[in-house]
This record gives sequence, structure tokens and C-alpha cells, in this order.
Amino acid sequence: MGGEGERRRVAPLTVARTVLSSFFGVRRRADHEAAMAHVTPAQLIVAGVVGAAIFVVCLVLLVKFIVSRAA
Repeated sequence: MGGEGERRRVAPLTVARTVLSSFFGVRRRADHEAAMAHVTPAQLIVAGVVGAAIFVVCLVLLVKFIVSRAA
């Protein structure tokens, strides 16, 4: 029936790679369509929020490191 229940479970590393490549905008159309056939929207949302949080924390730590070296 093409419903949500027919999607296979995808490895977290595959979801992370999908989200990271979309952050940088380096996905080929074929890769995008293949990933979207198996990844659920909930997986993408969670991975995107976690990826964004990690990115922000890294930026904050980098700025704190640079500021502490300058002082």
C-alpha cells in the first residue's frame, strides 16, 4: 500500500550521512531519491536537530577557545 509501515529500518549512520550531506548541499539526485525511499521523516527531523545542536555547540566551544587565547 506504500504506507509508512512498509519502510525498512535504516541504520543511524545512513540517516546521519543523509542529513550531513544535506547540510552541505552535496547530494546527487539519485542518492536523495534512494535515501528518501527508506528514511522516515521522523528520523530526518531528529537527526537534523541533533546535527544542528552539535554544530552550535562546536561553534560555541570554538569561540570560547579563541576568546580565551586572545585574553
